[in-house]
Amino acid sequence: MYKSHTEPLIVVGVDGSTSSKVALRWAASFALMSGARLDVLMAWHTPTTFAGPGYIPAVADLSVDHEKVLNEVVDDVFGADRPSYVTLLVREGNAAHLLIEASKAADLIVVGSRGHGGFAGLLLGSVSAKLAEHASCPVLIHHGNTETPEVRS
Repeated sequence: MYKSHTEPLIVVGVDGSTSSKVALRWAASFALMSGARLDVLMAWHTPTTFAGPGYIPAVADLSVDHEKVLNEVVDDVFGADRPSYVTLLVREGNAAHLLIEASKAADLIVVGSRGHGGFAGLLLGSVSAKLAEHASCPVLIHHGNTETPEVRS
């Protein structure tokens, strides 16, 4: 589980969905057990199509909104005692591409099987499917919303 850097790195992709919160809990447990750093990555992009005329919010507003959502997700998982090994990252771009890029430095990528988008009946979402095919490190895709280990730092 060790690449060329000195301490192991686990990256978890979150989008605020229940599935991504479960993935975050699993990633945090693995990080704690292995002494790894944990990067929690939330991706966002500016919508390119709209159903009609409307206001396109400033890019800075979208970034701030996603930072707020990411903090809420992490607080929901960890409570008031966020572990010191956790780093929050909000990046503009396609989630799959950003996670594939992160996999070049990571020892493990963790995602939920389904996020907010797409078709609910599919077993894998587009992000998890692309990661499984293109990541440069092992990928853990957590299926379902089953119980997860409690995270204790």
